[in-house]
Amino acid sequence: MERAFGMDIPRTMEEACDPRRMVLLVYDMQVGIANQLPHGPEVTARVGEVLSAAREGGFRVFFSRHTSLPKELMGASQLRQAMAWQRVDKVEEVVSPFPPEAPQTQIVPELSPLPSEAVSDKIAMSAFEGTFLDVALRDLGVNSFAICGIATEIGIEPTVRHGADLGYIPVVVEDACGAGDEAAGKRSLESLRFAGDAMFTDAANIGSLFRKAVASA
Repeated sequence: MERAFGMDIPRTMEEACDPRRMVLLVYDMQVGIANQLPHGPEVTARVGEVLSAAREGGFRVFFSRHTSLPKELMGASQLRQAMAWQRVDKVEEVVSPFPPEAPQTQIVPELSPLPSEAVSDKIAMSAFEGTFLDVALRDLGVNSFAICGIATEIGIEPTVRHGADLGYIPVVVEDACGAGDEAAGKRSLESLRFAGDAMFTDAANIGSLFRKAVASA
């Protein structure tokens, strides 16, 4: 561990994976999102492995969940985005895809949050924008988060970049991050690597480190 000015500066995965200083963020693993990916079941299983290891290791867990406002409350940007994603040309054709109580908005049953875990609803792509996540992590004394879920090119990249700008050390669990467009997902990971703010790992490695944390606590 590098030390400077009274601070610990993690340089390795082993140093970053401290349950006192890291949380797991499960990004948008919702029924209506996972079902859109051909490899959704595989991503869900891999995220489940990471989640199980985090729980065993005593790491705190947060889930993000994408929701949508009623169409009448969507602003110009949200309506424009909805028209693009739903491939319609008129506002009257837009539907609100993820109302908070709708079945497709819920976390997939295999990953159901525990009472000791929190779900943070959002309408933006970054899990930090307009949510309680940043306040909660700072209050916990956290300086790092591991992230997995769906989708790499739509929400995970913005969350990692935003988290780094807020002063967190993001850890991307690459093989537990699904992409709607594989080429776009690969470009997102390459861009994040180039930026240099994040660490990268896979489910097996971080799972081992999560479980090892409880043994060394």
